[in-house]
Amino acid sequence: MLERTPIRYQIENELPAVEFIDILSRSTLAERRPVNDMERIELMLRHANLIVTAKLNGQLIGVARSLSDFAFCTYLADLAVDVTFQKQGIGKELIRQTKLACGPGKLLLLAAPKAQGYYPKIGMQHFEHCYYINDASELFY
Repeated sequence: MLERTPIRYQIENELPAVEFIDILSRSTLAERRPVNDMERIELMLRHANLIVTAKLNGQLIGVARSLSDFAFCTYLADLAVDVTFQKQGIGKELIRQTKLACGPGKLLLLAAPKAQGYYPKIGMQHFEHCYYINDASELFY
Protein backbone atom coordinates (compact mmCIF):
# COMPACT_ATOMS: atom_id res chain seq x y z
CA MET A 1 0.00 0.00 0.00
CA LEU A 2 1.30 3.45 -0.91
CA GLU A 3 1.70 5.98 1.87
CA ARG A 4 0.16 9.35 1.33
CA THR A 5 2.66 12.21 1.33
CA PRO A 6 1.80 14.54 4.20
CA ILE A 7 0.95 18.16 3.58
CA ARG A 8 3.45 20.47 5.26
CA TYR A 9 2.08 23.55 7.06
CA GLN A 10 4.49 26.30 8.00
CA ILE A 11 4.79 29.99 8.67
CA GLU A 12 6.33 31.55 5.59
CA ASN A 13 6.29 35.33 5.94
CA GLU A 14 8.62 35.78 2.94
CA LEU A 15 6.29 34.18 0.38
CA PRO A 16 7.21 35.37 -3.13
CA ALA A 17 4.53 37.41 -4.89
CA VAL A 18 4.63 35.14 -7.94
CA GLU A 19 3.77 32.11 -5.79
CA PHE A 20 1.01 34.03 -4.02
CA ILE A 21 -0.54 35.12 -7.33
CA ASP A 22 -0.32 31.55 -8.59
CA ILE A 23 -2.21 30.09 -5.61
CA LEU A 24 -4.81 32.87 -5.81
CA SER A 25 -5.29 31.96 -9.47
CA ARG A 26 -5.61 28.25 -8.67
CA SER A 27 -8.23 29.01 -6.01
CA THR A 28 -11.34 31.16 -6.39
CA LEU A 29 -9.74 34.27 -4.86
CA ALA A 30 -8.09 35.68 -7.99
CA GLU A 31 -11.39 37.16 -9.11
CA ARG A 32 -11.42 39.36 -5.96
CA ARG A 33 -7.73 40.20 -5.63
CA PRO A 34 -5.48 42.53 -7.66
CA VAL A 35 -3.52 39.69 -9.27
CA ASN A 36 -2.56 41.87 -12.26
CA ASP A 37 -0.96 44.51 -10.03
CA MET A 38 2.38 43.08 -8.87
CA GLU A 39 3.27 46.16 -6.81
CA ARG A 40 0.03 45.94 -4.84
CA ILE A 41 0.43 42.18 -4.28
CA GLU A 42 3.98 42.76 -3.02
CA LEU A 43 2.67 45.37 -0.57
CA MET A 44 -0.04 42.98 0.61
CA LEU A 45 2.60 40.37 1.36
CA ARG A 46 5.14 42.76 2.86
CA HIS A 47 2.66 44.20 5.35
CA ALA A 48 1.07 40.92 6.37
CA ASN A 49 2.79 39.63 9.47
CA LEU A 50 1.49 36.06 9.53
CA ILE A 51 1.47 33.91 6.40
CA VAL A 52 0.79 30.19 6.82
CA THR A 53 1.33 27.95 3.81
CA ALA A 54 0.31 24.42 2.92
CA LYS A 55 2.70 22.55 0.62
CA LEU A 56 2.61 19.11 -0.91
CA ASN A 57 5.93 17.87 -2.27
CA GLY A 58 7.18 21.46 -2.20
CA GLN A 59 4.26 22.82 -4.25
CA LEU A 60 2.14 25.56 -2.68
CA ILE A 61 -1.44 24.28 -2.47
CA GLY A 62 -2.85 26.67 0.13
CA VAL A 63 -2.18 29.92 1.96
CA ALA A 64 -3.61 31.93 4.85
CA ARG A 65 -2.43 35.57 4.87
CA SER A 66 -3.14 37.53 8.06
CA LEU A 67 -2.46 40.73 9.95
CA SER A 68 -2.13 40.21 13.69
CA ASP A 69 -1.19 41.93 16.93
CA PHE A 70 -0.66 38.42 18.42
CA ALA A 71 -2.57 39.40 21.56
CA PHE A 72 -6.10 40.62 20.89
CA CYS A 73 -7.07 40.13 17.26
CA THR A 74 -5.96 38.68 13.96
CA TYR A 75 -7.55 39.50 10.63
CA LEU A 76 -7.36 36.59 8.19
CA ALA A 77 -7.28 38.54 4.93
CA ASP A 78 -6.84 35.69 2.44
CA LEU A 79 -7.57 31.99 2.64
CA ALA A 80 -6.84 30.27 -0.66
CA VAL A 81 -6.67 26.57 -1.47
CA ASP A 82 -6.02 25.18 -4.94
CA VAL A 83 -9.41 24.02 -6.28
CA THR A 84 -8.04 20.53 -6.96
CA PHE A 85 -7.23 20.17 -3.23
CA GLN A 86 -10.39 21.70 -1.76
CA LYS A 87 -12.75 19.69 0.46
CA GLN A 88 -9.83 17.84 2.06
CA GLY A 89 -9.55 19.91 5.26
CA ILE A 90 -6.65 22.07 4.07
CA GLY A 91 -8.48 25.37 4.59
CA LYS A 92 -9.58 24.28 8.05
CA GLU A 93 -6.02 23.31 8.94
CA LEU A 94 -4.65 26.62 7.60
CA ILE A 95 -7.12 28.42 9.87
CA ARG A 96 -6.14 26.19 12.82
CA GLN A 97 -2.42 26.82 12.23
CA THR A 98 -3.11 30.56 11.95
CA LYS A 99 -5.02 30.53 15.24
CA LEU A 100 -2.24 28.58 16.96
CA ALA A 101 0.34 31.11 15.73
CA CYS A 102 -1.62 34.25 16.57
CA GLY A 103 -2.34 33.42 20.18
CA PRO A 104 -5.28 33.98 22.50
CA GLY A 105 -7.17 36.74 20.70
CA LYS A 106 -10.00 36.58 18.19
CA LEU A 107 -9.51 35.44 14.60
CA LEU A 108 -11.65 37.50 12.23
CA LEU A 109 -12.32 37.28 8.51
CA LEU A 110 -14.67 38.48 5.81
CA ALA A 111 -16.13 35.53 3.93
CA ALA A 112 -15.99 35.49 0.16
CA PRO A 113 -19.50 35.11 -1.28
CA LYS A 114 -18.83 31.53 -2.43
CA ALA A 115 -17.44 30.56 1.00
CA GLN A 116 -20.11 31.92 3.34
CA GLY A 117 -21.49 28.45 4.08
CA TYR A 118 -18.03 26.98 4.73
CA TYR A 119 -17.05 28.81 7.91
CA PRO A 120 -20.00 27.76 10.11
CA LYS A 121 -19.37 24.13 9.07
CA ILE A 122 -15.87 24.26 10.55
CA GLY A 123 -17.03 25.84 13.81
CA MET A 124 -16.61 29.56 13.22
CA GLN A 125 -19.28 31.89 14.55
CA HIS A 126 -21.10 34.36 12.34
CA PHE A 127 -20.86 37.99 13.43
CA GLU A 128 -23.21 40.39 11.69
CA HIS A 129 -21.79 43.69 12.94
CA CYS A 130 -19.09 44.29 10.38
CA TYR A 131 -18.59 47.56 8.51
CA TYR A 132 -16.24 48.68 5.78
CA ILE A 133 -15.48 51.52 3.38
CA ASN A 134 -13.71 51.29 0.05
CA ASP A 135 -12.67 54.91 -0.23
CA ALA A 136 -11.98 57.57 2.39
CA SER A 137 -14.17 59.97 0.39
CA GLU A 138 -17.11 57.84 1.59
CA LEU A 139 -16.57 59.16 5.14
CA PHE A 140 -18.68 62.13 6.14
CA TYR A 141 -17.51 64.46 8.86
